[in-house]
Amino acid sequence: ELAKCIRLNLDCADVCITTGRIVSRQTEYDANLTRPALEACIAASKSCGDECERHGEHMEHCAVCAQCCRACEEACRGLLAGMR
Repeated sequence: ELAKCIRLNLDCADVCITTGRIVSRQTEYDANLTRPALEACIAASKSCGDECERHGEHMEHCAVCAQCCRACEEACRGLLAGMR
């Protein structure tokens, strides 16, 4: 029943970790790489958050995960909007 949710959790974590590494480097960024990484993180966070919301009413850890995914999605959208 939770196989899709678990898979999305793992995929989202991998994408978020990679995106975090890309955007936190202290050198000049390459928009051609950073923009798609942020877009991928937004997509992964949205998918994971949507799936976790389906289970959140019955499973507290899914509710917490959904909240974190929404916060990550929002943060990535903010970074993406601020790119030049």
